[in-house]
Amino acid sequence: MPKPARQQIANGAATESAAAFTERPAWRAVGDGWRHLHGSVRGAGASFEWHDFKAHAEFDWGKTFHPASIEVCLNLEGEGRVGGNKTEAVFAPLTAGFYRRGEQILPATRAAGQRHQFLTVEMSFEFLRGHLGEFAASLHPLVREVVAGQSEKSAVASTSRLTSRQQQLLASLREAPVLALAQSVWYQAKALEVAAEFFFVAPDELFCQRQQRISAERVEKVVAILREKLSEPAPLEELGRAVGCSPFHLSRTFSTVTGMTIPQYTRQLRMERAAELLKSGKFNVTEAALEVGYSSLSHFSQAFHEIFGCCPGLYPLKTPTQENSTR
Repeated sequence: MPKPARQQIANGAATESAAAFTERPAWRAVGDGWRHLHGSVRGAGASFEWHDFKAHAEFDWGKTFHPASIEVCLNLEGEGRVGGNKTEAVFAPLTAGFYRRGEQILPATRAAGQRHQFLTVEMSFEFLRGHLGEFAASLHPLVREVVAGQSEKSAVASTSRLTSRQQQLLASLREAPVLALAQSVWYQAKALEVAAEFFFVAPDELFCQRQQRISAERVEKVVAILREKLSEPAPLEELGRAVGCSPFHLSRTFSTVTGMTIPQYTRQLRMERAAELLKSGKFNVTEAALEVGYSSLSHFSQAFHEIFGCCPGLYPLKTPTQENSTR
């Protein structure tokens, strides 16, 4: 069969799948916790929904994603995950991101035992092509591929922290400040505002540069968290939630940026803090070890010696020149 014919059949199947899809059955489990605000993916091309519910069991969020659409999620509370393995995105509280639902089902869950509050804006591929076609070169690759007709496969973009402006946008979307007769126009304008907010990449910032910046920001935040909890370091899962990405991705990113694994970097921070305490003269070796989370004095002494080249008991006696030569 010629390639164009195969493509037409594939496109037809995707259209038929999208036309037959409805997300309402999936939301029955949360009752009034799902509220449709305006629009539709098949009709207007964009749909706005507000969600506020307590998940008593893990909720299959992926069943609510329309085929042939890109959905933006503004997440206020509760944890959601979209994708799998190396492409997973974590929606921690006060984060935002988007994902593309092609023909393949996009796995996604909402955590059990949590209250979930989030707003979604879902836009069809056709809507995006109609409004963003002339801007293809400036779009995030996940959106650009759809607009340029390069790929419609399911995919996930990285999440980021909600800015104050984005939180204000979320609040306005929940309650349209216009007459009912004007809401169709207002919401369409808001769909384009959401697209402008999340889908464009700065012209002076290549995608790889943007990823490097995001990675650096995540590492910086992880280091800040580690410094705050030296005695009880946060587990990798918790760190991933805090910066909005999967543990696997965070671990790989951290090692790439710092040249050390998270455990190695944590040990470095603990030893540096212990050295400060010992140098102050207010802590003995045992007290310094306990202060940075070591219950075993032998393990603490071994780690300290590997970093500073001497046992912790002798460290306060070292001169600045001797100290610098061990680093």
